[in-house]
Amino acid sequence: MTAAWLAGIGRGLRLGLVVFCLACVSAQAVAGRVTVVLSDDSAPYQEIYQVVRVLLGDAGHDVERVYTRNPAELASGTPHLTLAVGVLAAEAVADAATRAPVLAVLVPRSWFVKGGRTRLVDGGRRNVSAIYVDQPFERQAQLARLAFPEARRVGVLLSAEQAALAGEIAPAFAAQQLELVKQIVAADARLITPLEAVLGGSDLLLAVPDPQIFNRNTAQSIFLTTYRYRIPVQGYSHSLTRAGALLSLHSSPAQIGRQAAEWINNALQAATPRLPAPAYPVYFSVSVNEQVARSLGIALPAEAELEKRLGGGR
Repeated sequence: MTAAWLAGIGRGLRLGLVVFCLACVSAQAVAGRVTVVLSDDSAPYQEIYQVVRVLLGDAGHDVERVYTRNPAELASGTPHLTLAVGVLAAEAVADAATRAPVLAVLVPRSWFVKGGRTRLVDGGRRNVSAIYVDQPFERQAQLARLAFPEARRVGVLLSAEQAALAGEIAPAFAAQQLELVKQIVAADARLITPLEAVLGGSDLLLAVPDPQIFNRNTAQSIFLTTYRYRIPVQGYSHSLTRAGALLSLHSSPAQIGRQAAEWINNALQAATPRLPAPAYPVYFSVSVNEQVARSLGIALPAEAELEKRLGGGR
């Protein structure tokens, strides 16, 4: 063996060691600690946590779960990023001392825009974003046109608190040649009169996530009235489809968890994690109540076909 050959071997070993060390540093740089805060231990929240835990764990990140019922846990540790699942979780994080970026999911856009974002940002001390629980009205309008090609007018009931939504709904549906027929319901008013006024001039009733209109106490009465008028309901959750809506456009907890994990993993690649702008869900599904379809004599395309034509899917 010559001295030159031995020197070359030495340089190669040193170079290999440097590359190995850089790889280790790089791996450590992208690994992050993520705290998932759940509003409670119900199934949808747990499903999001499990999806995020698996996907981020596979990417090398550490994921821990805490609950709003244990506020002391929110102050423990130093996460690189916090995922708040549900409004209660987001509000709890807003009150916590952590300065880590916060991604809120399963929160209504109206809550986030009207005050949720301001509370979470905490005077600019946190980078904040959200994946809304609701679907964009443009997507809802596209579904209505696909499912009901002969429809011309779409009805909607809104509480006084959500009345401003009409200004977003109307242009989205007008782009699909659908006229909006709306009624604003006062806080102390009975639903039946404005509901019948809307149904009398509509081909379809659009349900929006307005808790003063659709809730456990009102849903059954609304569906019974729409059946009597032979007007189908387009909803915003799988549970509404099961309850009596003809079809619904929604994102499952697994789909929300998938998008959240993708956002978080991308944010953690940077030395200072930063989240993208708040947005509607990328992944979504369509559910159809076949029994209601038969009762109303309406033939709809298959769920998978509607999803495909909307550009989404499971």
